[in-house]
Amino acid sequence: MEKNMAILMADLSGYTALTETHGSVSAADLIDKYIRIAESCLVGDCRLHERNGDEIMIVSTSADALLQTALLIGEKAGGEENFLQVHGGLHFGKVLKRGGSYFGSVINLTARIASNANAGTICCSKEFVEALKNKSKYKMQSKGAQHFKNISNGKEIFEVSSKRKKTFHIDSVCRMLLLNLNNAIPHPFEKKKYFCSSHCLHIYSNIHLQ
Repeated sequence: MEKNMAILMADLSGYTALTETHGSVSAADLIDKYIRIAESCLVGDCRLHERNGDEIMIVSTSADALLQTALLIGEKAGGEENFLQVHGGLHFGKVLKRGGSYFGSVINLTARIASNANAGTICCSKEFVEALKNKSKYKMQSKGAQHFKNISNGKEIFEVSSKRKKTFHIDSVCRMLLLNLNNAIPHPFEKKKYFCSSHCLHIYSNIHLQ
């Protein structure tokens, strides 16, 4: 039987670049930390349903609880030194659960919304906004109608404002967040260019010498 569910899918922005730069062990360690962050942010009946690579899927019967969870994950991840920004998508509608898995167009559209969200942002569908009981609690900006692959009609998408550190730098090689520049490696010539390690500085310098 189908039932209405709120769905969150959230990825780590730059995970492929980090894996290529720092290797599989660092990538696995980062995923372990990501799961711990997500689990510590679950609100109400929100449940971490599955992980696929760097993407997590969290489900809930409450749109409000899931939005709070999504914002907490983004805020907490954005406050971690040498971590990655999160981007995610939220949708609400009828899904079918069978054999421990969820099926339906709601799942597909959530994945599309998540993949289109910019680094450090959480976006949601109009259906998700309408399912919120306390809409006035959140700041949302309409991004207009967006068209997604295999979705016949355009869908109005909203970006949800979240708390984030006002100033931060991103390693342009591995995409890690650099919050404390006292621990970062500055580029010897380019101002306001910092790296998580001399390894990333070396890669960047070699690329720009070619």
